Amino acid sequence: MTILGFRVLGPLEVAVDGQVVPLGGPKPRLLLAALLLQPNVVVSTELLIEVLWPSSAPRSAAANIRTYVHSLRKRLADHDPGLGERIGSRASGYILKASPGEIDHIRFGELAALAQDALGRGEAETALDLLDQAEALWRGEVLEGLPHDHGWGATVARLTESRLAVSEQRLRARIELGRTAEAVAELRGLVTEHPLREELWQQLIVALRADGRMADAIEAYETAEKVLAEELGTEPGPRLREVRASLVAAPSAAVPLTRSTAPVCQLPLDLPDFTGRDAVVGDLADLFRRRRDQGKPAIVVLSGAPGVGKSSVAIRVAHAVREDFPDGQLHVDLAGTSSSPRPPMTVLAELLRALGVPDAGLPRELPERAALLRSRLASTRMCVVLDDAGSAAQVRPLLPGAGTCAVLITSRVRMPDLAGATPVDVDLLPEAEAAQLLEGIVGRDRVAAEPECAAAILRQCGYLPLAIRVAGAKLTHRPGWTLRVLADRLRDERRRLDELRVGDLAVRASVTLSYDLLPMSAATAFRGLGGLGSVQFPAWAVAALLGRTHADDVLDVLVDAHLVELTGSDGTGEPRYRLHDLLRCYAVELRAQDVPAKARDATKRVLEGYLALAVEAADRMPIHFFGLYRDDTAVQPALPPGTARLVEDPATWFAAERHTCVAAVSLAADLGFDALAWRLAAALAPYFDQRGHQDDWLHTHAVALAAARRSGEVRGEAIIQRNLGQIQLYQDSYAEALVAFEQSQLLFDKIGDARGAAIALAGLGTVLRIKGEVEVALEHCHAALDQFSAAGDPHGEAVARIAIGAVWLARRRFADAERWFTEALEQAAAIGDRHREAHALKRLAMLRQHQGNLAGARERVDRAIAIFNELGDDHCVGYANQNLGELYLHSGDLAHAQLLLVNSLSVHRRNGDRRSEAEVSQLLGELHEALSQPERSRTYSERALALWRELSARPQESALASRLQEAAEASYGDSASA
Repeated sequence: MTILGFRVLGPLEVAVDGQVVPLGGPKPRLLLAALLLQPNVVVSTELLIEVLWPSSAPRSAAANIRTYVHSLRKRLADHDPGLGERIGSRASGYILKASPGEIDHIRFGELAALAQDALGRGEAETALDLLDQAEALWRGEVLEGLPHDHGWGATVARLTESRLAVSEQRLRARIELGRTAEAVAELRGLVTEHPLREELWQQLIVALRADGRMADAIEAYETAEKVLAEELGTEPGPRLREVRASLVAAPSAAVPLTRSTAPVCQLPLDLPDFTGRDAVVGDLADLFRRRRDQGKPAIVVLSGAPGVGKSSVAIRVAHAVREDFPDGQLHVDLAGTSSSPRPPMTVLAELLRALGVPDAGLPRELPERAALLRSRLASTRMCVVLDDAGSAAQVRPLLPGAGTCAVLITSRVRMPDLAGATPVDVDLLPEAEAAQLLEGIVGRDRVAAEPECAAAILRQCGYLPLAIRVAGAKLTHRPGWTLRVLADRLRDERRRLDELRVGDLAVRASVTLSYDLLPMSAATAFRGLGGLGSVQFPAWAVAALLGRTHADDVLDVLVDAHLVELTGSDGTGEPRYRLHDLLRCYAVELRAQDVPAKARDATKRVLEGYLALAVEAADRMPIHFFGLYRDDTAVQPALPPGTARLVEDPATWFAAERHTCVAAVSLAADLGFDALAWRLAAALAPYFDQRGHQDDWLHTHAVALAAARRSGEVRGEAIIQRNLGQIQLYQDSYAEALVAFEQSQLLFDKIGDARGAAIALAGLGTVLRIKGEVEVALEHCHAALDQFSAAGDPHGEAVARIAIGAVWLARRRFADAERWFTEALEQAAAIGDRHREAHALKRLAMLRQHQGNLAGARERVDRAIAIFNELGDDHCVGYANQNLGELYLHSGDLAHAQLLLVNSLSVHRRNGDRRSEAEVSQLLGELHEALSQPERSRTYSERALALWRELSARPQESALASRLQEAAEASYGDSASA
């Protein structure tokens, strides 16, 4: 019998009877890798083309793929004729057929799951043997030596994290078996490689304690505490602190830990009339408590038919165990049933925000975001509900790797490929519990009066909770009906099954029953809401869909029919609504039968309403946005009736509608409303700029740039390119920013927009100044000033004067710099531009500092901070604190300097501003040197040096490297003389 093995846990290999099969060049290898990461699943030709040609594919791409597949089949068939058929062709793509034992990463997952079960049974020896087998499958990094497609990120991250988890389990088993010396040796290497993983530090301390090395255990804790404080600015988590307390005192002497803030609780309402499910809820609660007591995370997948009540069960369980998970409860909708399931990157951002990570502090890559979430969850006791998951791949990056968190996943599909998860099928309600649910809705007396008809209704509803609720709502709103009336209407099986041809039959029948009750206007609104996507929406959106001034009555009908859910109120006091995903899918299906032009026009009215509100809100923002966010050459849509009050506080409106607006940009582009797409994206830029929502800024403007180019709107492309240059400048992507600003200037020049060209020129000047090309930067800044003056834009003139002054300051021409800064200050004050006035003051403070006038510098930066605070610009306050902290440092007030600089460093890290982070790190190095703390000084200085190197800032890098070298030589000399 031929033994076949596919190996991806290291360099890609295929072995037949132990002999490695030559696979050919990189393209066939990439193709095979893509198939192996999704075995026994058809991988589309389009996806394979993206993997093999990520930048641009040749016209013959599909034909080339057929050639590569033929080559791989032949190479396999050369060893065994039957193996060539393992790679199959399908209409839409290709499939690799293999058993789980033939693919190393699948076998790895199986061994890890078996080991987890063995550990749960207390069979440490068996578990260790299984874990050793799993570890032996690894020969290096996943697909080592092959370029990774961006779509593989989640899978690669999951496998890498699983390998680390297996290592942790092996060590735990060794400790339990008394092999502490072996465990300590391996753990020393792991904490060096993964210093921020608290679970590893915890295991190391436990192993040292078990080995009788109490002093070493305490030292390990102190090292962990120092690393976490310096790298993350956090304290060790509760479990690590508990282990530390066990080293020095009895548990009764430990001081109880308290939280500085209330724990987050995002759980929706636990349904008051929730019926039955006692066994499932009780078993899950017990499972979570057992895993918590064992120090392990618990992951449960609730699967079953749509409408069976998976989400309700998950919410009931999460509420039941709130006291067992006191650090909080998270809830997120994954939109797995939608046409566009939420990608893990977006969901990770939402979860991390809920855990206190700001937008600017979110890592840009999926593996880094997933690692940060695992780090945050590892030291907490939280319950996480991941609702409506579409696949195991969607949820893997969202799961904890260690600690005692509980995760509840609801899905329409089972997830056997989710290693380590406990599967739970949520079945239909038993007859007795279904009867209780119906009684709770329509009343016990009505059911008791017609028990046979009640039983018939339950049977016809299939004991499906959603169907029973819809039937109950009909009876409740028709008190004159007998139960027999509804039972007779439900008896027509052909009518019910006619709507059950796609997807889950029972759910579609239930939704149809509810939809059939709607009046025409409500049905039209319901179908239209399906076209808006998986978003929350305000009441005015329903009116816009119907082309009416108000539609509160229609919305009330939809809410009463449970076809639209009231989720709460936003910061403006406006109620927010949503369609349940299953209902939205049904609405989309119905909408496809509408007249296409009418359906598109209805959605367009909603998008135009969002554009009008976004432009109005941007106009009202307290800070003058240095850029273009509206197209004054086009007719602006009118505000939806009755919505003017919503944007009285523009920042609050933007915060409430941010996610919906971001989705609206993509929706407009998808529907071919390209002008709406780029105009809405541009209108969001002022808010994104002030609040630092850099991910949303980049995403919307990438969509907008493609839309503007498709529509051939030069002005739109110019505006979007300018805004992209700004965000790229913020993120230190100077090459990309330079290209964007240059393109924007050329486009503005092409249409004769002097002001737009001036804004782009000012951006170019800033980039060039930072890159050290001060002469060219000065030319651009002067050109911008001339064009702002010609265009009659005093705000732009003030910006250009500050930019010119900054160039002169960089050249140490202090008198020239002061003249330009002062002119900018006077001009900003004259036109009432407080934000620009504060920036001019901050620059004057820097000038005074260079001149040695620290008192004058401090006075000006204090005034700048006061204005930034008045405007609510927290980001600029952080930058001003950097200047003030530097002044305190140079004046010898080290305590105040340290406080300001540490706070400023935190702001820069959240904003992703590496240049400013390098500056502050260097200042903190100087500060700790003055405090005679050489180790901390060296740590900060080396961090600054690394950042300067990343930024290719040669002068700063050279100067700091020389200073560090001199300090090292001086230290060596002192040691030698001693």
